[in-house]
Amino acid sequence: MSEHRRKPPQPQGGGRAAARRGQSGSSSGRRAAPRGATGSAADSYGSRSYGPGSPGPGGEERPYGGRAEARRAAQRGGRRRGAEETGPGGRRGGPGGASGPGRGKGRAATAPGKKRFIDYPRTGKDGWRRWVPSWKLVSGVFVGFVGGLVVMIGVGYAMVSIPNENDAAKSQNNVYYWADGTQMVATGTGVNRQNVSIAQIPEAMRWAVISAENKSFYDDSGVDPMGIARAMANMARGGQTQGGSTITQQYVKNTYLSQEQTVTRKFKEMFISIKVGTKLKKDQILQGYLNTSYFGRGAYGIQAAAQTYYGKDAVDLKPSECAVLAALLKGPTYYDPAGNQDLDETATPQANEKRSKERWAWILGEMHKDKHLSDAEYKEAIAQYPKPDGRKATKGMTGQVSYLVDTAKKYVLAHSDITEAKFDKGGYQIYTTFEKDKVSALAKAVKNVQEEKLDPEHRDLDKYVQFGAASVKPDDGAIVALYGGDGYENGHFTNNADTSGVPVGSTWKPFVLAAAMEYGTYKSGGQGVSPLSKYNGDDHLKVRKPDGTYFLNKDNSYFFQENESDHPWGYITLHKAMEQSVNTPFVQLGVDVGMSRVRDVAKAAGILPQSMSQDLNPSFAIGTSTPSAIRMADAYATFAASGKQTDPYSVTAVKYNGTDAPSFVKPKPAPKEAMDPNIANNVTDVLENVIQNGTGKKALALGRAAAGKTGTTDENKSAWFVGYTQQLSTSVAMFRENPKDHKLLSMNGTANTDSIHGGDIPTQVWTEYMKAALKGQSDPGFPKATPIGTVQNQAGAPTPTPSFTPTPSRTPSATPTPTPSKTTPTPTPSASETCGFGWGDDCGDNGNGGGDGGGDGIGGTDTGGTDGGTFPTPTGTETTGTGNSRGNGNGNGSTDGGFFAGQES
Repeated sequence: MSEHRRKPPQPQGGGRAAARRGQSGSSSGRRAAPRGATGSAADSYGSRSYGPGSPGPGGEERPYGGRAEARRAAQRGGRRRGAEETGPGGRRGGPGGASGPGRGKGRAATAPGKKRFIDYPRTGKDGWRRWVPSWKLVSGVFVGFVGGLVVMIGVGYAMVSIPNENDAAKSQNNVYYWADGTQMVATGTGVNRQNVSIAQIPEAMRWAVISAENKSFYDDSGVDPMGIARAMANMARGGQTQGGSTITQQYVKNTYLSQEQTVTRKFKEMFISIKVGTKLKKDQILQGYLNTSYFGRGAYGIQAAAQTYYGKDAVDLKPSECAVLAALLKGPTYYDPAGNQDLDETATPQANEKRSKERWAWILGEMHKDKHLSDAEYKEAIAQYPKPDGRKATKGMTGQVSYLVDTAKKYVLAHSDITEAKFDKGGYQIYTTFEKDKVSALAKAVKNVQEEKLDPEHRDLDKYVQFGAASVKPDDGAIVALYGGDGYENGHFTNNADTSGVPVGSTWKPFVLAAAMEYGTYKSGGQGVSPLSKYNGDDHLKVRKPDGTYFLNKDNSYFFQENESDHPWGYITLHKAMEQSVNTPFVQLGVDVGMSRVRDVAKAAGILPQSMSQDLNPSFAIGTSTPSAIRMADAYATFAASGKQTDPYSVTAVKYNGTDAPSFVKPKPAPKEAMDPNIANNVTDVLENVIQNGTGKKALALGRAAAGKTGTTDENKSAWFVGYTQQLSTSVAMFRENPKDHKLLSMNGTANTDSIHGGDIPTQVWTEYMKAALKGQSDPGFPKATPIGTVQNQAGAPTPTPSFTPTPSRTPSATPTPTPSKTTPTPTPSASETCGFGWGDDCGDNGNGGGDGGGDGIGGTDTGGTDGGTFPTPTGTETTGTGNSRGNGNGNGSTDGGFFAGQES
């Protein structure tokens, strides 16, 4: 037989017979899968594993498959696997090699799998080497990334277009509406920018911007990669994005209609900047930037800025003026010398002018250093700061409308992501809470009293007198009216209703009383104090600390608290001390309660923390803080609403070209409980008595149930009246201010009187306005107060103490009694709660000289505030009390940002 037909010798124990024997000896009854069929070195059926050549359950070797199996293995790309090793003579042995057990037919070897496109983890490598990428893989990934990036940049570059500065010049009016939906005013001119060519922009203006903003402008590519990376990183962290760091990028940003801070927008701006840098000449870019930049006061572009700030065309600007305008590009809110307190309380005219002068001088210095100003030009430019013109009233922005618009604008910016620059481009419809008839009534009341009492043309002391007022709905927070000043058209650009800086005086005392009712004193063990608790009301008293020592002045002499008069009140109830606005009881009460707790109660009632005095010394209890008129009206509205506080607001809806502006998402503020209802009602009961029998009795002319408090400050620099009914809470402030440095002046001698008090002119304005505002409305009175707290007399007070009887709610007749009833005074003053404490022909309840005095001018005066200002401020900070985390928060901001994102409202 030929060699190729000879049957190959069978290994011992091999062949079909052996296979059959193996099968017959198998206890499982199943044919074993060839080892490696599943790719595992231990593949087997069942719970036990029999390798090739290994004895089966009967002690025999586990056979491999026959020819059919080999064919199937071949079809799968493999071959019949041989023995692990070849034994002597070329014969295949078992897993142990030639000497291993069970020699015989081997199984097919596993063929290598298909080559992977990305060999990772790497085959043929063991341990950590499997996870180290090959140089081919690394280089391939790098090439792919760079290629993809190039494609992406190319596509992005091709898809964007160069911005047109003329398109960016388009703007629309913003339209404001009254609470009833009728139009109040449309602001803007439709086009608030006039583009000019580079030839009409002075070289000094160009170099001022380049020296201040982008020194490498004429040499760079127009894109700052590091600046973009910083912006991306800030966005990833959720922080504020940074503006374009080159003039080219800033020009693109100015003309980009969408200002949302997103990664997509930043990438698109980058592509546009690259294209602008390659397609436009540098002078074209600089021209576009100066024609589209926002300079404040609604002025877009250098031409509008030149007209707005200096009343001249851009081409006529001097180098010194160019530096001032270039400084505005850093932020007109903070660098406009006229100030911008409507947007930020810190942007006062004084602070802004200081910032403007510093940056103006720095810019001129940089221009000189960069050889863009000669020595002679620099010397001339730096010689005198060219202060810009003041603000001017625009069409329709006269009277109180200008202040209403500013208040509403401030609220919108504080409660949306709309920037001032975008807002001033127009297209917005703003629906406000202001009621036209009430705004007119408040302005009329101020004007009538001004004409009746003041004569600035003939009396110098009547000059520079100003008023600020606001009216808020209790339990709602809507601002229905405000009085901000004489109007933009008369050069008064500060909104007196919405600025701080005027101390509130004795109108602060209700917060002290409310804190005493809620927390008690350090001696009461947490029990609230009754309004019938007695404190020493005499003049010129030392103030005792909780540790028994006394407050000292800086020279270590004793601090004495003063009243307006030296009347010997003796120990009087807090109810009586509030009625006659006596200082000494409330100063000692504030110390006993803890000034931090007084602060917490005021905050919960609606006063913004930033407007409160930071020095919690004894004078804090009598009104050294400076909230706005809006905030004082809102805080007293908390008493009117039985302890429910609602943040004040002035805008109900904002639309953009007729569609709801999505970023204005602030809902109507919700009422929250600021204090126990009975505490608020007891405060109201005490404040009703102030009008019925005390310093605010001129408000009796209102002819309906009302509560309120007078206040006058140190050296008679300001006078307040804050009062309310259940329907309306209104505050009125009166003060004198030096127009040059904006410091308060004394009102002694104003209106041809020795001094102005809260119970005088401010109460008269309040009463006249409230009559008109509440005309035709019912008189619901106030909820009845129930006795509260325990009588906690100051040491030395006489006993027994009379029982508490709340002042009943009044239901006056249509024609109010012009003066309260009188009681014949006793001839000798005593420290009781009866009449006869003064020296006039009226009862002490009518304000005849008691304590701070009668608000109607009979007897003493109501100075509140820092009363006795000739005395030094004591040292030491009140630490009694742990404070309270309660508070209204107020938005905003903010911070709470008041009803304007942390700003005064």
